[in-house]
Amino acid sequence: MKKTLTFLFFISAMISTMAHNTLTNRQLHLATLASLEAQGDLGRLESAITAALDGGVTINEMKEVFSQLYAYTGFPRSLNALGVLGKVIDKRKAAGKNDSEGKPWQHPKEWDNAQAAYKLGTENQTKLNGKPFNYDFCPQSDYYLKAHLFGDIFASNQLSAADREIVTVAALASVKGVEPQLAAHRAGAVNMGNTPQQIDELTAFLCQSGLSQYDHAADANAGAWPKGNPNTAYARYFTGNSHLATIQPKNIRTGEETILPLANVTFEPGCRNNWHIHHGARQILICVSGKGWYQEWGKPAIPLQAGDVIDIPEGIKHWHGAQKDCWFQHVVTHVAVENSQPGSEPNEWLEAVSDEEYDKLR
Repeated sequence: MKKTLTFLFFISAMISTMAHNTLTNRQLHLATLASLEAQGDLGRLESAITAALDGGVTINEMKEVFSQLYAYTGFPRSLNALGVLGKVIDKRKAAGKNDSEGKPWQHPKEWDNAQAAYKLGTENQTKLNGKPFNYDFCPQSDYYLKAHLFGDIFASNQLSAADREIVTVAALASVKGVEPQLAAHRAGAVNMGNTPQQIDELTAFLCQSGLSQYDHAADANAGAWPKGNPNTAYARYFTGNSHLATIQPKNIRTGEETILPLANVTFEPGCRNNWHIHHGARQILICVSGKGWYQEWGKPAIPLQAGDVIDIPEGIKHWHGAQKDCWFQHVVTHVAVENSQPGSEPNEWLEAVSDEEYDKLR
């Protein structure tokens, strides 16, 4: 319950902060719902539904979001999300809250005319793609895309084509392995009525709120820092999950690999390492994406974001990690100090940062 309330507060704060930019609060709520449905995170989805209802998103709009997403995330997650929506509505009714159903749902005429659905879908797909698109390699999928996804589903009256693409981009950004589709829909979202600024803002929002599964706030195919593999070797020194990617830089003058040890560490939301001390070297952290924390023993924690650099002296007890509801990445290296003792243990791992300490950070 504590984590659920924290997430609800965080998402509400994020949406409130971004309300004066190009996306509306309603669109940010739709994106959050789509992201959590795609991840199958039913606990946080319940909180997000509550926040969306309080923010004026209608019941029928949410039904449409979850129904549409079956085409991208599968029926199990779509039906699970609809089940959570029903549960939240029932709880709110029992508490005396009457949420708006919104615009009455209408049976699309295209559902009764296969040719009309195919025609509508072809038009929508052409607009989204910027030119006619025919998937001749697999005629079955070509028909499903035109007649069903962009025909039957888009024919429903609850969401505009622009809103549907915001929902789709948010969902695709929240699962791994769909980079080509995400890139296509980021471009298609503009063709369907959104501005490039809105889509950039959307991906930044998803990244900053810990919803995106990609490591960069811009296009998933452009400049993302490597996430690497699960950091199992050091997992016992971390609270939560982290990932490690070794970076082998090259000397741009000679083209040869350097001996400078570099690694990119990715912290999932809420993940942090234990208190620790470096011996024989100072540590340098270069923050590259997301938001995090750095704290030295006896001093207040310092919030971190992309572009921040922390130079940690030898012998200083400290910890670093992600903020509660946001992914965080930093590149790390160590620089030997003079007169260090050879053979000494470079890292002295100490006690974990307790939940009580961490939860106090704002």
